[in-house]
Amino acid sequence: MEEKIIELLKKKRDYLSGEEISSQLRISRQALWRHIQSLKDLGYDIAAVPHLGYRLESSPDKLFDFEVKYGLNTKILGRKILYFDSLSSTMDMAAQLGMNGASEGTVILAEAQTKGRGRLGRAWFSPKRKGLYLSLILRPVILPTQASILTLLSAVSICEALKQTTGLVPQIKWPNDILINNKKLGGILTQIIAETDKINFVIIGIGINVNNDKKSLILGATSLREQKKERVNRTILLQEILRKLEANYLSLIKSGSNSIIDKWRQHNITLGRRVKVYCQNREIEGEAIDIDADGGLLVRKDSGLTEKVISGDVVHCR
Repeated sequence: MEEKIIELLKKKRDYLSGEEISSQLRISRQALWRHIQSLKDLGYDIAAVPHLGYRLESSPDKLFDFEVKYGLNTKILGRKILYFDSLSSTMDMAAQLGMNGASEGTVILAEAQTKGRGRLGRAWFSPKRKGLYLSLILRPVILPTQASILTLLSAVSICEALKQTTGLVPQIKWPNDILINNKKLGGILTQIIAETDKINFVIIGIGINVNNDKKSLILGATSLREQKKERVNRTILLQEILRKLEANYLSLIKSGSNSIIDKWRQHNITLGRRVKVYCQNREIEGEAIDIDADGGLLVRKDSGLTEKVISGDVVHCR
């Protein structure tokens, strides 16, 4: 009921009488008052003036599911959103839900994570209401060997959303780092649950430093607040990320990976550089010359041979 009240107040953008709200929602004036108090407890600033009614003055900086859904207009991603004040990890929750048959496009959001993680089990620092911490469930009809393209698709979508909402120009370091001015802004973690020739579901985990100040950033990291010198609306950014993700995902399913690969090349800072790739207890060094249709990194070694890397840690040598 609270979300319906907020929707009415947002549409009106002025005072809306208690009688009109009660009539539209078919609740008593006393019940409406209780819901208004509950919304105030959640952080909504709602003005109440006798003979005028109620007006929404401001919304809290919280990623409530109904706030994210309001005006989202997606067909798949975010149709179902599960919001948590805190979780150990959105990835763990997504894995559990995926095994239990959660629908494609389900999004798990947390204001904080106590055991957030990135690739290779590394910790991802997730201070409360500072960043975006989410995981989403996809059920693509592609081969398991093609699943790495989803990491690149996610990186491209995040870059597009960041540029549109903030005006900043982020870059991608293969395979999953989002950078601004050579400092890490965010990362992507992809987990595949599959059989030999069939993907059951994929979890895309996303972490982005949004309103972190310097004190809440690790060495070598940055945030949108640090880059723009002002706070960024997390809800608007998240909505645009979901829209871009859906558009690129539908393009992948319909037309293949070519357009995603082209977009990734435009945003990347890895190709054309000498790199060291640490993978499977060995090291590959050479020039990163391209990525293939599945998102694998092609490295031309000093011997002249080219090796494809599916996953690994990349260090830019120069």
